[in-house]
Amino acid sequence: MTKLRLTKQFDFEAAHALEGYAGKCRDLHGHSYHLDVTVLGDVAYDSGKLEGSMVIDFADLKRIVKDNIIAKFDHQLILHKDSRFVTVKDRNPRMMIVNYVPTCENILVDIVDRLKNNMPKGVELITVFLRETPRSYAEWHRDDN
Repeated sequence: MTKLRLTKQFDFEAAHALEGYAGKCRDLHGHSYHLDVTVLGDVAYDSGKLEGSMVIDFADLKRIVKDNIIAKFDHQLILHKDSRFVTVKDRNPRMMIVNYVPTCENILVDIVDRLKNNMPKGVELITVFLRETPRSYAEWHRDDN
């Protein structure tokens, strides 16, 4: 067996506001988020059989991320439960109310928690990378936690 890492990339759109922040980000604004999900698993390199020759089918990884992340976060207005903007919830069904300040870092922690619990047996979540702007991103590494 050989250990390999696989990465699949995803994109989603979301808006947020950072309550208590002194800069422009305190008001409603949006981002085109880019998400990289890296997993680790074993591959039977020389078995000659399809079974065991993939860490995970890319289609299965795509389904896991789409069902647990993209379907939940894409085109959502992500707000802390105490945000001054939650009053628009009645007029905006695509709103995600969370118990954390929706910074890039905290959104990433939420994403990691949702993914860790949905990996198939033998597949480990290793790295998750969330890019909020072309030059700003947060990273989660299993070995750091």
